[in-house]
Amino acid sequence: MRKVLIGLILGLIVTLTWAVELVFWTAPNPLQEEFWKTIVAQWNKARPDIQIKVQTIPAAGSSEEAILTAIAAGNAPDFSENIFSGFAAQLADIGAIYPLDTFGADFQKLIETRKMKNIIEGWKIKGKYYVFPIYSNPMLFWWRGDLLKKLGYNNPPRTYNDIYEVSKKFADGKTKFTMQVVVGRNWWDRWFDFITYYYAASGGKPYIDVAKRKVNFDDDTGKQIVQFIYTMFEKKYTAVELGDNPFYKGVILGKITGPWEVNWAKETFPKVVPEIWFSAPPVPDNYPKDKPIYTFADSKGLVIYSTSKYKKEAFEFISWVFSNAQNDALWIEKTKMPPAREDLTTNPLFAKYMDDKFFKAYCEFVPYAVPPALIDKTIDIQQAMTTQLIEPLMYLKGKPLDILDKAVKEINKLLF
Repeated sequence: MRKVLIGLILGLIVTLTWAVELVFWTAPNPLQEEFWKTIVAQWNKARPDIQIKVQTIPAAGSSEEAILTAIAAGNAPDFSENIFSGFAAQLADIGAIYPLDTFGADFQKLIETRKMKNIIEGWKIKGKYYVFPIYSNPMLFWWRGDLLKKLGYNNPPRTYNDIYEVSKKFADGKTKFTMQVVVGRNWWDRWFDFITYYYAASGGKPYIDVAKRKVNFDDDTGKQIVQFIYTMFEKKYTAVELGDNPFYKGVILGKITGPWEVNWAKETFPKVVPEIWFSAPPVPDNYPKDKPIYTFADSKGLVIYSTSKYKKEAFEFISWVFSNAQNDALWIEKTKMPPAREDLTTNPLFAKYMDDKFFKAYCEFVPYAVPPALIDKTIDIQQAMTTQLIEPLMYLKGKPLDILDKAVKEINKLLF
């Protein structure tokens, strides 16, 4: 008995001596925190040799600011989530994150197992893969189906001209407007209006040529989009200020949003929710009817920091989590956001979630949802898009094509 006890004690001492502890930062989102704490508890129980400590990204002006501050101070975690593609490009540029494809065949196997071979291509930075995308929130338009039916429509508008026609029947320029065309004046709002429109109208083409460091939206597609935005404000089919919750109060017929609004809408406006129709973002009139319409992906992922002493162990954990589709099912249960998988609507494991019309609608667009440009000056570029492009169009400060031309020149200066 004494020998057994000594053996157990020695075994515990060896385990404690050889155990490593990794620090993982999760997004400051209670639902995501709950998911990661559940997963990590399972891992820590099964793997006493590799223990993971979950912490929330420290409070700061933004997660990006907190992470950059930690890197500068030498206090970066081993790995973290909540990384969008533009920030990943910035981190890769300063050598702060580790290329995941360094793990070779193990990385490729993980990508194949999780059914994300096409999705991962949208995250390539200078030929390397630094980010493992966790979720993908396609941006969709919500429409007031009940109000459109009263106007004689059985489907939401698809093209710019369709929207103009609906506008003539509904918008009065004072108390009723067709749709929210511009989301706001924050730099990140450009993801949800101009950039979304560009992905839709161009068939998913990048709005920035990262290799050449120049704007792509000075093409015919960009010209059609600025004319659409300008026309909507000029004709008073939309307005700068639309009031609180205009969609739910019937002030507007349509708006763009992500899956994060679903639960709030169900609780706050339960009578409106059953009447909602979904659509892709609007496209130009000549956009082929048999071609899929792309949209913007509010998508974030995991990275391993270059300063970590335990890169191999961190990747082992990542592989353990995402090789098991049951964990993606748990992610859905906890967060209500679509995992970055291409088999959401075909994998039987996720079939029960497709009973929710909202979740199904978003899942159907995951294969056609494109993340932001992999550029290291995202904030500067999109602030310039706001002041040089969107605001002049909103306030009709010049001709649309002149506004576009000036904005492109200013943004190209920033890029080059």
